[in-house]
Amino acid sequence: MRWNLTPILLGALVAGFWVDAPLAQDEGNLFDTAVDARLGERYFQRTCSRCHSPDATGNDETGAPNLTGTLSNASTDTGVFRVIREGLRGTAMLPINPDTPDANVWQIVTYLNTLRTDPANMNLPGSAAAGQALYAGKGDCASCHMLDGAGGRKGPDLSRVGERRDPDELRTDLTDPNEDVLPRWWTMQITRDDGSTVQGLRMNEDTFTLRIIDENADLWSFAKSDVRSYERSEDSTMPSYEETMTASEVDDLVAYLFSLRKETSE
Repeated sequence: MRWNLTPILLGALVAGFWVDAPLAQDEGNLFDTAVDARLGERYFQRTCSRCHSPDATGNDETGAPNLTGTLSNASTDTGVFRVIREGLRGTAMLPINPDTPDANVWQIVTYLNTLRTDPANMNLPGSAAAGQALYAGKGDCASCHMLDGAGGRKGPDLSRVGERRDPDELRTDLTDPNEDVLPRWWTMQITRDDGSTVQGLRMNEDTFTLRIIDENADLWSFAKSDVRSYERSEDSTMPSYEETMTASEVDDLVAYLFSLRKETSE
């Protein structure tokens, strides 16, 4: 049988706009090609990036989760579809505009699937076992980072860091930590009226107030009108290992950090 499709009709099919009837969710994702992924990225930027950030890594200040690793509220494409379509009751996750065609929602699902790096497909030069020894020893990582509930609070919890950071990003984190510092990890120094100072990680800041956590994990709240001055630093408190570790040691630490994910931390 020969199909004679007009260019307009063909374009509608490729773009996922053939939606005269709703698609049954149980049929699975029928829009999973590379073209669908590109279109899904376009729809994501329009509808989702404001909360989840343009690169889908989430937003600490709004509480929007990272979507590039294992998702906590859905484990299948159909589950992700339903979260996007219906939202999550009792959370800030609202349903997508009900006029959005099912095909476009599936394309967003396809795009999100491209963001998850499968460690089984990665051929890393380092040794995860050697990296684990570096983490506990020379790197002194536990003094600042939590791992399965143990460690410090000066940096992000690393229990599942392999789900949200790819190897290249982890390498940059280790060698050039100031390249991309999230606001959650900025630091502030507050000078009170009596001249004494308090410094720590910036937990919250608005027009009138400041809130920080110091190195002893004590929380401090200030009214801006009640302090002499305050200074914010957007640099990371993370030291660079570029000079203190060899290239092979960095490879090992990257391999170990990338191995940290849900299935290995539970």
